[in-house]
Amino acid sequence: MKASPATSLNPALVILAGSMLVGSLGISLATVALPALARAFAAPLQSVQWVIIAYLVAVTASIVALGRLGDLLGHIRVLILGLAVFALASLACAFAPTLSSLIAARIFQGLGGAVLMALPISIIRTVVPRERTGSAMGLLGTMSAVGTALGPSLGGITIEHYGWRAGFVTVGLVAFMLLAMAVIVFSRQPRRETTASAAIDWFGSLLLALALSAYALSMTSAGDVLDARMLFPLTAVLAALFVWRQMVTTSPLVPIVLLRNSRIGLSLAMNLFISTVMMSTLVVGPYMLSLGLGLDESAIGLVMAVGPLTAALSGLPAGRLTDRFGAARMLPAGLAQIVAGLIALALLPQWLGLWGYGLALVLLTPGFQIFLAASNTVTMQTVAEDQRGVLSGLLGLSRNLGFVTGASAISSLFALNLGDVELARADPSLIAHAFRLTFLMATALPVTALMADLVRGRVAGPGSAKQI
Repeated sequence: MKASPATSLNPALVILAGSMLVGSLGISLATVALPALARAFAAPLQSVQWVIIAYLVAVTASIVALGRLGDLLGHIRVLILGLAVFALASLACAFAPTLSSLIAARIFQGLGGAVLMALPISIIRTVVPRERTGSAMGLLGTMSAVGTALGPSLGGITIEHYGWRAGFVTVGLVAFMLLAMAVIVFSRQPRRETTASAAIDWFGSLLLALALSAYALSMTSAGDVLDARMLFPLTAVLAALFVWRQMVTTSPLVPIVLLRNSRIGLSLAMNLFISTVMMSTLVVGPYMLSLGLGLDESAIGLVMAVGPLTAALSGLPAGRLTDRFGAARMLPAGLAQIVAGLIALALLPQWLGLWGYGLALVLLTPGFQIFLAASNTVTMQTVAEDQRGVLSGLLGLSRNLGFVTGASAISSLFALNLGDVELARADPSLIAHAFRLTFLMATALPVTALMADLVRGRVAGPGSAKQI
């Protein structure tokens, strides 16, 4: 189903964009519900946090395997299945009688969410012309940002008027609407049949899921319960076993040719680096706004919304720039803007206060959108159709690992720069100093990515993208 070049949006693209929106809502919608859940189930915060952790771990652990399943069974077929699982799991969350059953339902919701965040990227090239791939990727990035920004506000309004269960009902009904649209719109798509050799490596999938789960748990608050000193070695052993399995099996979950391709490897590494930096604004920013600039909670929420709002507004222009000037050119431009934005975030709040913080976010966030649109476009053009699902899963995995790593590593870096001082009693000037050092140090990640991309471009030469 090819879209006409003159068509800005088509029903298939609406479904893909809506899927990204719903998958992002699955994460952000629940964050604002934690206090209500603690009251409803009379549970401590440490237990209620598993409502968030369960979803993140389920997405992280399954996204590559489900992407590969799309390669084998058909991307559209698995997307429809993912919408169904997400919708049913959302309703199960809404009617969960206990906290344990809610957490269990969130695991299944995360499995559906993994499909919704991975497969739209792999399907894009079948619903829009090649020359408009960048714009479509920009639209997906916009929907992801809108979901991130909309979740807390939508959840807050819904919980205040109708209770915490209504939030899950709302996102479930949206998923059911997308499911009905997908069944109708994609009904004329030819079905792909699996062959005897097209099988999924279930043992490799299990090893990868266990390794990623151990890593995600070690980097979240669950690491306080499960000793990180035990989880890190376990992660390394399971990851080594997974790589060994991919080398010896006849039906690898991640084909070795993908792992050895320098373009793909660099793209995954850059995706992880930039996602780590993206998370830094969410985990460190509130400290600066609250303790450094003296804002209250409502004002912090408004300022924090500047980033996602800017992302929502800049996603489509970033995609159009990618189409016009080429993904290979826009990729280093996006990285350079991220570097400039991080430097601005480190320095402008000290000079201009709150206005400087907001201005820095407006400069930084479009860099993220340009990078994502260009990186996803150039990476997905590297592989054939029967490997797009697993590659889109790997892109989603690297992004989620970056989020998990950023939430822990950047917070630890900020605490290190702050020194042995009680956070609540720290002087605002000390908070500002630690904030400034943290983001100046964080520029090392996009600078490294930029240098690696420039070196790769010189070695490979122009027009060297080769499909594998």
